[in-house]
Amino acid sequence: MKIYFFLLLIVLTASCQVTETIHLNPDGSGNIEVANLREENSYMQLAKEEYSKENIYRDTTYVFGDYIKKHQETFSRTPVADQKVFLRYSEVKVHRKASSYEKEFRTTYTQNFQKASDIVDLYKADHYLDDVKNNYALSAEEHYYKVNYSFEGNHFNRTVTIIDSLVLKKEFDEIEKIKTKYKGYKLVQSYVLNYHFPRKIQSVSNPLAKINEDRKSLSVQFLLTDCLQNPESTNLEVVLESEAVD
Repeated sequence: MKIYFFLLLIVLTASCQVTETIHLNPDGSGNIEVANLREENSYMQLAKEEYSKENIYRDTTYVFGDYIKKHQETFSRTPVADQKVFLRYSEVKVHRKASSYEKEFRTTYTQNFQKASDIVDLYKADHYLDDVKNNYALSAEEHYYKVNYSFEGNHFNRTVTIIDSLVLKKEFDEIEKIKTKYKGYKLVQSYVLNYHFPRKIQSVSNPLAKINEDRKSLSVQFLLTDCLQNPESTNLEVVLESEAVD
């Protein structure tokens, strides 16, 4: 299994805050940022005495397209269909900081886009980077859902689709074990959507969404384990007021 998902689950579900922020412009372009932050109070409970022994400092940034150029020879040998997928990630920028001195462990993925349908599954950037470097086939990946975005007329959609129900079931069961293991701990494990629109919001599909005072932005908070066990729960449809409405 290439993505070592179980190890990621321990970090993600037990001591992590994830924030997905999108800014949409009137012409449909915009930018997305997904920030994955280790929540220190939660992690300290899990690491116990090892927490004070950490001795790590890394601060790295890469742009996916630069990595394709660097490994052009390997990239050129990948199947054309895979190349098309990787090229969609060309503008994705990843900044990773791990500092035990500042107690800051954060990974930030950003992408500028011309239209919402250009937004990629940002979390896959690291996995695909490894594919480009080592000429791995996409068929070897074990992702079990995909996320698509669209912004047409007055409608914005975030749509999650399950692509492998067997892997979903396996990861669901693994998360149940993690939840049992850490039951009783006071852990922060949130996934927050923060979306900003060019016009006022008329309606939003999720009743838990909080529309801000300007009515042009909203936030929705989920429990991270719920997002991983039921990714479709993060589906969202937002209807904006027409341009004629002030």
